[in-house]
Amino acid sequence: MGIWQKEIITVLLLFTAVAIVGGLTGLFIPLLFILMLAIIMRQVVHISRFEKWISTGGRGKYPKTTGVWEEIYYHVYRIKKEEKRRKKKLSKMIDQFRQSTEALPDAAVVLGIHDEIDWANKAAREVFGLQASDKGQRIPNLIRYPDFIRYLKSGNYKESVILPSPVDHRMSLEVRIVPYGAGLRLLLAQDVTQLKKMERMRKDFVANVSHELRTPLTVLKGYLETLQDLDDGHSPLLTNSFLQMQGQTERMQHLVDDLLLLTRLETQQKKSHCVDVPALLSQICQEGDSLENESRRIELSLETNAHLIGDEQELRSAFTNLLGNALKYSPDDSVVKVRWQQSPKSIILAIEDQGEGIAKADIPRVTERFYRVETKRVKKVNGTGLGLAIVKHVLMRHDGHLDIRSELGKGSCFSCYFPMSRWCDENTTMVN
Repeated sequence: MGIWQKEIITVLLLFTAVAIVGGLTGLFIPLLFILMLAIIMRQVVHISRFEKWISTGGRGKYPKTTGVWEEIYYHVYRIKKEEKRRKKKLSKMIDQFRQSTEALPDAAVVLGIHDEIDWANKAAREVFGLQASDKGQRIPNLIRYPDFIRYLKSGNYKESVILPSPVDHRMSLEVRIVPYGAGLRLLLAQDVTQLKKMERMRKDFVANVSHELRTPLTVLKGYLETLQDLDDGHSPLLTNSFLQMQGQTERMQHLVDDLLLLTRLETQQKKSHCVDVPALLSQICQEGDSLENESRRIELSLETNAHLIGDEQELRSAFTNLLGNALKYSPDDSVVKVRWQQSPKSIILAIEDQGEGIAKADIPRVTERFYRVETKRVKKVNGTGLGLAIVKHVLMRHDGHLDIRSELGKGSCFSCYFPMSRWCDENTTMVN
């Protein structure tokens, strides 16, 4: 028999006894009132004892009682005991997590909804100069670099940001924020001082080697031109050798020029003025048509007269590389479409060809330096493998990005997207 059944039977028996005694004595109502009052008082006492026990957190053994209240005390006690066990297990897991993150070589900081510091590991305290008393402080009050504050406020954490350590300006940190939970974020920082040093050494090496190669190449080119002038044409082998040497020298010259351009894009400060892009595209397309042996392959469509804030020479280099690739990698009798257009959010240059196309697996890599798609072609296509890398760097310096859509055997469309913040007109005054 269940505890509730016993409780109900007890109450019914008491009512039966009151009814019998009340019927014999004629005091049924007073006796019933006394019984009800006794039952209510008993429940009030039990509720009071239960409230007093639960207000202390249910610690210790529950009060001794009988009936339904004994069952209630037992169930609550068991729930509290299970909760305590889970809490202990969770606390152990948190301690293990903190111990493991303390051992991480990279800095980790847990940020709250309002950018306040909830927790930081040992590496974070060392590279950011944080202290235990900084818990609850807003991170922008402690790391006051403008680039970091803009990155934190932007909400766009797909990319990372590089900034010097607040405790040692010679140390470079790559900071990334990972959102998780309801408004919580994990700030991760990695020491990239050595990587930045190696990158700087690489840039310096490329720049120095490229610069030093220009002089011997110029000398070789001069002597080759002299030897070609002296060639009387009686020796086909000699004539062919001169032509091949001239071709390779020019290829090397283009490679050196492209490397120097990439170095300038990576190291020089940005120069900005209002560039008349429609006029620039018209000139580039006219020059491209003049190199196509009198066949007009370029179809220019200027759907907007928007100008861009930027560097004209850099934009010329990027647009020329894109148009040159479209002409080189498509049939000689095909049309290359160049469109300058505008959408609500962007200003777009789209260059579409009907060439061989690019495999889907190769598209993410075509903007890498020296990467060239391995394809069997009817005609040999010369190039340095740096054209799209130059395009990528120019667009980055102009807050833009490159979108590539291609299908093998049907052609490609290279689209340069510039934000509307880069829009200007001929009356815009720029300060470098």
